[in-house]
Amino acid sequence: MFPTANLPVAHPSRRDIFNWGINGLGATALLSMLNHDASATEVQRGLPQFPAKAKRAIHICLIGGMSHIDSFDYKPALEKFHGKSLQTDEQPDIFFGKVGLLKKQEWRFAPRGDSGLMISDMFPHIAELADDLTILRSMESESANHTPALFLANSGFEANGFPSMGSWVSYGLGSETDSLPAYVVLNDDRGAPNTGTSTWSSAFLPSSSQGVVFEAGDQPVRDLFPAQPVPIAADQATREFVNAVNRRQLSKTNADVTLSARLRSYELAAKMQLSVPEVADVSGETRETTEAYGVNNKQTADMGRRCLLGRRLLERGVRFVQLFSGGPIAGSPRASWDAHESVLDNHTIEAGRIDQPVAALLRDLKQRGMLQDTLVLFTTEFGRTPFAQSAADKVGPGRDHNRYGFSGWMAGAGLKSGFAFGETDEIGWKNVKRPIPWHDFHATVLHLMGIDHKQLTYYHNGIQRRLTNVHGDIVKEILA
Repeated sequence: MFPTANLPVAHPSRRDIFNWGINGLGATALLSMLNHDASATEVQRGLPQFPAKAKRAIHICLIGGMSHIDSFDYKPALEKFHGKSLQTDEQPDIFFGKVGLLKKQEWRFAPRGDSGLMISDMFPHIAELADDLTILRSMESESANHTPALFLANSGFEANGFPSMGSWVSYGLGSETDSLPAYVVLNDDRGAPNTGTSTWSSAFLPSSSQGVVFEAGDQPVRDLFPAQPVPIAADQATREFVNAVNRRQLSKTNADVTLSARLRSYELAAKMQLSVPEVADVSGETRETTEAYGVNNKQTADMGRRCLLGRRLLERGVRFVQLFSGGPIAGSPRASWDAHESVLDNHTIEAGRIDQPVAALLRDLKQRGMLQDTLVLFTTEFGRTPFAQSAADKVGPGRDHNRYGFSGWMAGAGLKSGFAFGETDEIGWKNVKRPIPWHDFHATVLHLMGIDHKQLTYYHNGIQRRLTNVHGDIVKEILA
């Protein structure tokens, strides 16, 4: 097969793409046939299975564990109990295994918007959009360790080797465009999550369902253009030869699925040489728009560019866009939300990077009429404890991991807005009302996109696999 990296440097015209391949019309016919086969497969899956509220989704995933009790889960009792012992005989599943003294919230909470949702000053810009949010205050995880918890949040399993939520959506619904991937990943400029590429893997699903990483700079997609110029004529001749070989092999193997998929991927790569530079070029956006996203501000520039690019990708038919806030867990200072040393210092930095851009994204989607059929997800792998980090004699500045109860939010298509659901106890440690495990969250996302989570399956190693494993109940209480 001819690698994508050997495509010519010069941006090809649509005629160039038409001419590449077996022999002009012949190549077009073959690719059309393969695409028809792919479409038929999706029709056989019967997706979407009912009218979808959301056509697309954008997922902001916070790495490291955001403190819910300092952001979206107001607990005035912590002020009263500050400095006191938790006094429990139970050994909680936390990272360091030591229970410190109870610690009051670091930020002021206030009722926001007409809905009066209690949101802290940690997110002043997002707080202004409280009436558009659906806050989930009873999320829970099965792990208090970063890597398995992040896998669980993204794939429904604590180990790697399982498809991510974005891959399942991509597999089930495909893309609304044939010139961009169905699933795009935009990493923090400080690095990828600690779980690496497995976080957006398609695992045993077709490779076309895997997340495609877009990066900053002149080449958002790695190896989309070659490092050295390749003459157009030489490149075309090579393509004609390689595609003739592929056609012969295809005829011998009765349209081998793997080879067909590979041919489709190269055809998509050729189209991406036109579409990717266009979608990544934000120079045509108004100054008002780039300033709203914080693109020109050093603190918010990274997330601002990615949120703006995310909106542009959704506009052009990408089905699922995933943005990560935070990179590797290790390091000092931490480049993530893992606030062991100091919640105030850590979360001030991390929230300051994303608050304005995320709020701008919500406003922009709403103003363009896209929020009504777009799902916005804002999650973290677990929360933080209401007690201080490993301090028995004084109230320390940090908080440990908390899997028993934490918060996230959703916005957009098919949801009750200006609404909070679920409840933790008076200090924000454990769920006391309608726990929402990740399987329920995933089932609800798929439902909003017109998919029955029990029906979206893939046979692998003798098991009919699905995103929600053998679990999952739709959180019907948050549906509009």
